[in-house]
Amino acid sequence: MPLRYALLGLLLVLLPCSARAADPQDAILLAVGVDERLGGRIPADLVFTQSTGKRVRLGDYLGAGPVVLTLNYYTCPMLCPLTFRSLAATMDGVKGLSPAKDYRVVTVSINPDEIPEIAAAKARETHALVAGLDDADDRWPFLYGDADSVRRLTDAVGYRYRKVGSDFAHPTVAIVLSPDGRVSRYLHGIEIPPRDLKLALVEAADGKIGASSAANALLMYCFRYDPAGKKYMLYARNIMKAAGAATAVFLAALLAVLWRRYGGTSGPRWKGN
Repeated sequence: MPLRYALLGLLLVLLPCSARAADPQDAILLAVGVDERLGGRIPADLVFTQSTGKRVRLGDYLGAGPVVLTLNYYTCPMLCPLTFRSLAATMDGVKGLSPAKDYRVVTVSINPDEIPEIAAAKARETHALVAGLDDADDRWPFLYGDADSVRRLTDAVGYRYRKVGSDFAHPTVAIVLSPDGRVSRYLHGIEIPPRDLKLALVEAADGKIGASSAANALLMYCFRYDPAGKKYMLYARNIMKAAGAATAVFLAALLAVLWRRYGGTSGPRWKGN
């Protein structure tokens, strides 16, 4: 076979592959994602507008406990409403911690052309899903702002998204911040287990959250975050160490009881008839 025919056949085989590689949908999927920037600090000076119309700084929500940051947009047809419902259910399942006093959720729209009326409606709709959330606009604010503010925030946390027509392609992740605004943990996916959210909040607050610091310390001792599985897992080594320590304490207590009962003699003293 002449060489030119062989080259032509190879070109015909490769052309469909090249077309697939250049598919715009593939390019969008590659552009969307999360580059985790643990320890990075969000720009506290950024100014946004609350769904109530109030102008606020991101720093207004820092300092009084950890913050769960979500990035969404309020005209999202399906993914964002599902994410809000799921997060509200997860928060309800977290025992011992309350968004009314222990932590905040802050939602920022990635759409710089957000419509205030839609933002307000989305805030009311979501707040209704969370029981006992007094001062809901402060404890779970829905914010929107200009393109520069949105971009500075998303760049700071490594959140990559793309506009597609009138909608946005974006990842689904909750970003847990420490009280001083540093990125502590990324919780990926639509459904976040209540245990993972609680552990992330305790971790971000350095255990200084809820009613019992001792219980928080024990919780963090027994669990570790698995970067591969992107969730918290039981830490077997620490559990074994804790079990060994508990066994040692039990044996020491038992020996102390026996010592007191038998007066330190080499064996039990029996009275004769």
